Amino acid sequence: MQPHDREPLPDDTSRTEGGSLSTGFQPGTGRTLKIGAGVAAGILAFCFCVVMVIRLVEANTLKKGADAAYSAAPPVDVITAQPASVGQDLVLPGQTAAWYETTIYARVNGYVAKWLVDIGDHVKKGQVLAIIETPELDAELSAARAQLKTSEAQVSARQAEAEFSKTTNERWRDSPKGVVSEQERESKKADYESANARLFAANAQVALDKSKVDQYNALAQFKQVVAPFDGTITERKIDIGNLVTAGSGSTTTPLYRMAQTDPLRIFVDVPQNSAIELMKPGVPAEIRSTEPSGGVFMGAITRSAQSLDAQARTMRVEVDMPNENHALLPGTYVNVAFKLQPRGLVEVPAAALIFRPKATQVARVDAHSKIDFQNVTIVRDNGSLVELGSGVKPGDRLVLNISSQIAAGQSVTATDSDAAPNRPVDAKR
Repeated sequence: MQPHDREPLPDDTSRTEGGSLSTGFQPGTGRTLKIGAGVAAGILAFCFCVVMVIRLVEANTLKKGADAAYSAAPPVDVITAQPASVGQDLVLPGQTAAWYETTIYARVNGYVAKWLVDIGDHVKKGQVLAIIETPELDAELSAARAQLKTSEAQVSARQAEAEFSKTTNERWRDSPKGVVSEQERESKKADYESANARLFAANAQVALDKSKVDQYNALAQFKQVVAPFDGTITERKIDIGNLVTAGSGSTTTPLYRMAQTDPLRIFVDVPQNSAIELMKPGVPAEIRSTEPSGGVFMGAITRSAQSLDAQARTMRVEVDMPNENHALLPGTYVNVAFKLQPRGLVEVPAAALIFRPKATQVARVDAHSKIDFQNVTIVRDNGSLVELGSGVKPGDRLVLNISSQIAAGQSVTATDSDAAPNRPVDAKR
């Protein structure tokens, strides 16, 4: 079929037949449209009413639930306060120190002839560390010895004079009267007494000269510098030929510095609340090294200051520990743990505390499940656990992490918590 052979469309027919297009409605069309719009409006109104009813029902249900929840007692977690039956490990920072530590100076003037030990050497008591040449002291010692010999010769001469005067005085004293005059007798007696006085003076001079010789001999002993105790050389400040001066003044150069590191002293500052328990000697201590290699050592308190520092409110205690293997060095920072005995106080979790501006409190649940706030006194703070001195007794039920919305006298629903302390006897804190 060719395109020009197709049948004419209705529009084409109407156009060809009438020559114009009709725009009129068929009878009943407007009524049909009105009925459809009314039906749609009714459906929308019905849906709106259904939604509003549902919302009102939900709002009413929610309000009833909120009122019920508001009027119900709020739930809280509670624990039962228990007496503290486990001792505390009080860990404090400490610093090690040598048992003995001294700076060695020269006691004589001279110069260093030889030094025999160096830094890091372990020495014994009395071991020679260095030798000092003392030309001046040697000359003074020789002169003192010569003077002593001279004085001893004078004693011999005075001794002979005294013996001669004695015999002379005896002859003149025993001579018959009239043979010698009384004046001659008195003269011989005076000569005898003078001879004895000169002998006494000569002996005194010998003693003086001997003391000088002893003094120089004693100083000569310091030509050899010796170790005052067993220890380790920590510093050497001399070399051969150095001029050294006797004394330990600010302008005097020391020869050596040495320390004894076995045993060691550990100094610890104990806070005021534990000072009474750690004041007596014999309390065991555990020294824990902070070095990467670690290490735990045992010691004991040997002495304490028995007085608190007015500024820090701490008491200085000293712990002694064996250090045969030199595992710790003087000046090392360590942690020192003391085992404190229980005091019979009440122990509660720190979460039970309420910190208020005027006082620290706890919230206690009474027999009628009502809240009662009590002021408490903290005696010992162990971190997650605290020991209270007042305000709480064993058996009291305390609220953990209480809300700020809960007031005194309000009823609550208490639930026992697992936060109550349950530790073995040797638990670490």
